[in-house]
Amino acid sequence: MNRNAVEFQNVSKSYGDKVVIDNLSLSIPEGNIVVLVGPSGCGKTTTMKMINRLIESSSGEVRVFGQDVRKQDRAELRRQIGYVIQQIGLFPHMTIAENISLVPRLTQGRQGHDLTKIDQLLELVGLDAASYRDRFPAELSGGQQQRVGVARALMANPPIILMDEPFSALDPITREQLQDELIRLNEELHKTIVFVTHDMDEALKIADQIIIMQGGQVIQQGTPDQILRHPADDFVRGFIGEKRLASNLSLTVADVMLLQPVKLSRFKGLAEAVQTMQRKRVTAVLVADQDGRYHGIADTNDIYKRYLEESLTLEDVMRSDAPTLRPEIALSEAIPLVQDAPFGHVPVVTDGGKLVGLVTRASLVDVLAKPYLEEVVASGE
Repeated sequence: MNRNAVEFQNVSKSYGDKVVIDNLSLSIPEGNIVVLVGPSGCGKTTTMKMINRLIESSSGEVRVFGQDVRKQDRAELRRQIGYVIQQIGLFPHMTIAENISLVPRLTQGRQGHDLTKIDQLLELVGLDAASYRDRFPAELSGGQQQRVGVARALMANPPIILMDEPFSALDPITREQLQDELIRLNEELHKTIVFVTHDMDEALKIADQIIIMQGGQVIQQGTPDQILRHPADDFVRGFIGEKRLASNLSLTVADVMLLQPVKLSRFKGLAEAVQTMQRKRVTAVLVADQDGRYHGIADTNDIYKRYLEESLTLEDVMRSDAPTLRPEIALSEAIPLVQDAPFGHVPVVTDGGKLVGLVTRASLVDVLAKPYLEEVVASGE
């Protein structure tokens, strides 16, 4: 079991009569990426800033590796905790190398400017050291500057790194790249990373543990999978988007099936079947009568094995014993069958034998991804 890197015990923070953090207790396990997420004003940034005493608690106790932060020198505490912010905060008059070595130089003087280590960190965050170390921040893109910010936070080799919405100002592609980079880095370095975001998709992607906050309190803490499967209450469901979580469990095959699959009469010749498959860019055809009555399925292998026998039709090569689905079956029951289907898709047939659709592996992915895509469009990202 990992020990806790950070613990909050009955912590509150008030500004006059306004309570921002209300009797907060939580634990942050060592070596994890722990994401604080919630709507604006929920207290997530205040909570994070109390770890390195950028904000002092009004009551209660914040401990870092078992020690009360109020009993530690504020400056010394901050030097041992990396900090990455949205605005990056690079000094424009310093080179990239000087920005990265800033904290060690404050404590060690010239010895803190270790070029070997600077170069290693630049390479670690995906920047070529020879190309970037002597540049100035204005010469770098936003994504490159944020990578430098991460390298600076790592320079003193701190056990804990705080990240306050570090990627939110970046374009979606760069943001995705840096999220991937952060996951890769922590698999290698095993730091304790406390990451603040308002973006649930980002939290679900990068977190080992998610802490959902509202009104200065923890509403739920758990792994992404635990929260997706067992949201604590209506607020959590609403914040993470219930349709993203559980709505797919109530879907049926009829809700997700393709309504116009490629189908041919059982009396069609094999050359015509191949022509149709090529034109429609599919690897199999469904065999059905004009009235929709389903007879079977034929794929490229079935057809080509007997293609030279010119007198044959689809009825001669089709498989009538391939699995089918009924439209009313729950999607959760259909998924294993589709995954194991030899053709990669399964016809949907009514009890009366009528072909009404097709479920493919690709259509399942589309259904599962749709809620995410809808939220991206709605947010304008």
